[in-house]
Amino acid sequence: MIRCIAIDDEPIALSIIADHCRRYGLIDLQCFTSPLRGLNAINDTRPEIVFLDIEMHAVNGIEFARQLPEGTAVIITTAYAQYAKDGFEIDAVDFLHKPIFYPRFQHAIEKAIKWRGNLDNDVSRATLTLKVDHKNLVIDVADITYIEAMDNYVKVYRRGGQRLIMSQIPLKEVEAMLPQDRFMRVHRSFIVAMDAVEKFSARSLNLSGIAEPIPIGRTYSSVIAERFPRS
Repeated sequence: MIRCIAIDDEPIALSIIADHCRRYGLIDLQCFTSPLRGLNAINDTRPEIVFLDIEMHAVNGIEFARQLPEGTAVIITTAYAQYAKDGFEIDAVDFLHKPIFYPRFQHAIEKAIKWRGNLDNDVSRATLTLKVDHKNLVIDVADITYIEAMDNYVKVYRRGGQRLIMSQIPLKEVEAMLPQDRFMRVHRSFIVAMDAVEKFSARSLNLSGIAEPIPIGRTYSSVIAERFPRS
């Protein structure tokens, strides 16, 4: 899911953004008429995209935008076209003039997603997209502990007790989509996040937060020894 927050002191404007987000899909949106509450939510949840009204009664949107965490994609929303140039001051990704129509909204969202993807090669921002219940689900690879194959399905185990995800896709295809410097195949049925490995032996390894050990396939033991040399 793409985490988004919209801040606007006009509830009708927030309602329009919410409708567009539902139509686009794969967006987890929070709306705030209070800039202060919105900023607190941004600092707590670190959304990928923020829709920000420039002309609010209590707050100047440009000054507000300067308080946002680095790497936040800002999309300016305003009824006043003359504020478009102000977006350059805060490196806004796009500018939406009210009333916001869906095709223009869609363009802005896709531009913001591309902008975030091009920030750098930081793997913590890498994502894995899987089809779950006939819908595409975007997963932060940093949240994945390990992946297990079951016939033509995979089970994705996420950190911190987050819900288990199941998708009908071969494990080999999932392996090809993951960053190779962060994940490794240790068994014909298991892929693990390397930074989750706490200890290992010739036959199994233990992952942080996972009670049951993960088996190591005979053909993968030499690769594991190379990736985790003993001191």
